[in-house]
Amino acid sequence: MKGPTDEEIRNVIMPLMLSGAKMLDRHCPVCGSPLFEKDGRVFCPVCEYRAKKKREFTAGENADVEAALRAKLAELSSTLPSEIDALEKHLSVMEKIIELILKYRTLEGGE
Repeated sequence: MKGPTDEEIRNVIMPLMLSGAKMLDRHCPVCGSPLFEKDGRVFCPVCEYRAKKKREFTAGENADVEAALRAKLAELSSTLPSEIDALEKHLSVMEKIIELILKYRTLEGGE
């Protein structure tokens, strides 16, 4: 997406200007938004805002996936078969679910 949206102008750029940040005469090569300088740091507020929103969305998505995986794991653990071959398959599926839960936790905390 190029350029700041109306929402980004209202929620990101205007408050930044009111906080004393300096709008520069250069523009972000990624989104075209004006670059700002504050406390000696030059940055694109729109790209930072979009990255933060994406991280928040991904974290929420991961939490939903983990909750679904945990529910399936609980369901499987309450219905363990007595036959050895079926039990091995059951446990294998449970192991894969646990691996996926750990993967989503790593994504959530490590990006």
